[in-house]
Amino acid sequence: MSRRERAVPAPGNRNQRVWRTVLQIPRGKVATYGQIAGLADVPGPTGPRQVGYALAALASDSAVPWQRVVNAAGAVSARDTVGGASQRALLEAEGITFDARGKIDFERYRWTP
Repeated sequence: MSRRERAVPAPGNRNQRVWRTVLQIPRGKVATYGQIAGLADVPGPTGPRQVGYALAALASDSAVPWQRVVNAAGAVSARDTVGGASQRALLEAEGITFDARGKIDFERYRWTP
């Protein structure tokens, strides 16, 4: 079984597949919305956006590390400034650093299942 096959979650609805995939991202690593869409079998050009919807649907006390999913530019995609600030703070608490432009170094921090 390849590394990619192990990362693909069991069947379920879209949100469940996304959540199970995001649960696999280790502390101190990040993945993109598009990467999660591919691994969670959320196909098509709207896959990354659907991943965002699935993460937005999480309960506030969820153990799913939603903060570890960032945009393709390596930055926090905030719906509001409070959400973006809290996501960045959570990532920094895990040891992830941001450059002066607010971007994460994918070479160093990208999760590769």
